[in-house]
Amino acid sequence: MIRNTARALTAAALVVSLSGCISVFPKAKPASLYRFGEAEVSVPKGPPGAMFGVLKTPSAFTRAAAGDRILTSTNGEVAYIADARWVSPAFVLFEEATARAFENDPGRARLIGRGEVARADMMLRLEVRTFEADYVNGPKAAPEVVVRVRGVLNRSQDRALIGDQIFEARVKAADNRVGAIVPAFDQATAKVLGDVVAWVNASGSGLKS
Repeated sequence: MIRNTARALTAAALVVSLSGCISVFPKAKPASLYRFGEAEVSVPKGPPGAMFGVLKTPSAFTRAAAGDRILTSTNGEVAYIADARWVSPAFVLFEEATARAFENDPGRARLIGRGEVARADMMLRLEVRTFEADYVNGPKAAPEVVVRVRGVLNRSQDRALIGDQIFEARVKAADNRVGAIVPAFDQATAKVLGDVVAWVNASGSGLKS
């Protein structure tokens, strides 16, 4: 009886000792963080006239791409790039990039923040329908980043529709590496936002001053 108890205590001590050295959950490889939305946005000069205010509602974002994972598509099959994340959810980075695009543009349109005491002549809604790296030539080739956004403009006074348009940019990555794919996201986003800002500026020409 004493001998059996001693063996049990020895086995228990061995288990405790091993549990301090071995983890059933191996350490995960930390993900590399990336951002987009910092590329320079080029906007053609719009028509002259007085400035006007634009109230932008929160953008709608495709659910699969709205988070911090980088979405890819290969022949209709979607996946996320392993060990890579956006530094913030994609919809947050897109909103920040949109605000910067209007702030840095010398055109007539000026975004008005919620709670800001200023007149809004228009309301702008953006729907990000596609935001992904598309492997059009197979999983080993450099992908093409696709950013597709629907823009809807309404007049604030009576909610009348001013414009409804689709904007799309396709930028091929220089290589099939995350370090080359991220700049393609940056460039495609800048191209789309440049087109959006130019469209809003041009749409303001019909407003009464």
